[in-house]
Amino acid sequence: MAHLSTRALAARARAAKRWYVYLILCRRGAIYTGIARNVAVRYAQHVAGTGARYTHANPPSCLLVKFACLNQSEASRMEAAIKRLAASDKRKLVDKTGATVRKLLFG
Repeated sequence: MAHLSTRALAARARAAKRWYVYLILCRRGAIYTGIARNVAVRYAQHVAGTGARYTHANPPSCLLVKFACLNQSEASRMEAAIKRLAASDKRKLVDKTGATVRKLLFG
């Protein structure tokens, strides 16, 4: 196993404490918003039907986007703000995020 530098270890420790807000597209077209430390594990729970009650009744189709937050409090505040948005505004948020990533990657 390779030895990690102090900087790499510190970055890994920060990432382990990080919280995320994520948006899932459900099969009927609704967008579900949630928070988690490990989005991949939480998404798998939603797919398995053991996540939130909402995604048990409205199974997820795909993970749309995730946003890194500094802590659980910030993630909860962001989640609440996104949940207050109209569905059309949630879609715009996802579209803008995708456009920003494409611009950063491809210019």
